Amino acid sequence: MQRIRLRYTKRGRLRFTSHRDFQRAFERALRRAEVPMAYSAGFTPHPKVSYANAAATGTGSEAEYLEIALTEARDPDKLRELLDESLPTGLDIVDAVEARTSGLADRLTASVWELRLDGVAPEEARRAVDLFNAAETVEVQRLAKNGMRTFDARGAVAGLEAFETGAEPGDETHSPQADRPVVQPCAILRLVVRHVTPAVRPDDVLSGLRAVADLAPPVPAGVTRLAQGLFDEETGTVTDPLAPDREAAVALSMATPTAAASQAPA
Repeated sequence: MQRIRLRYTKRGRLRFTSHRDFQRAFERALRRAEVPMAYSAGFTPHPKVSYANAAATGTGSEAEYLEIALTEARDPDKLRELLDESLPTGLDIVDAVEARTSGLADRLTASVWELRLDGVAPEEARRAVDLFNAAETVEVQRLAKNGMRTFDARGAVAGLEAFETGAEPGDETHSPQADRPVVQPCAILRLVVRHVTPAVRPDDVLSGLRAVADLAPPVPAGVTRLAQGLFDEETGTVTDPLAPDREAAVALSMATPTAAASQAPA
């Protein structure tokens, strides 16, 4: 049995697909690409696919991960191309490696998020970010299965910065008092959050910014996950979770010729 790990995206309108929607689309893609999937045992066998920490419906992502089990060996790059061609544009398979290490889910300990705040001035966003970062705790509330839950949104945040973005198509509106279009302000937040329990989501951080600085974007924020992996405490960055598999593959390819030469007759 061979295991392949894949990184996929949710872009554009496809960010509104639920995790269940993606599961159905991906299983159809497996059939179209004629992937030799391994199946579970029992009365209702299903393909062996392991999903890890999927993003919420409505959020875009450049870093979603899953693992599949095959009954026959396949080249990861060719498999990636076949699956990508079998999925709709926006659900894109962008990376594939053979699993040579254990614990992919254990390496997804933090995420990097980008939050686009249309209608919010960059200086206002920076003021709110400074107040949030300076606070020891920021309590927010979220409706859970057992009712309203209060928890700290500050402790899981490893980094939060505000940036200014240039005007993009669609950012202009026409004012009745002016002949020229008025460019709407827009701020970008870059958020690094650890995966803890209870999970702190980007909307929880936005609730925290509202609590400490009364920051309330006039329209819903555009949220995109940029990266997901191990959090490096020294650099404050999130590392590629597929890197250990690539390194193991390189080490094996370098060791194989040496091993073969040592067994060759003199």
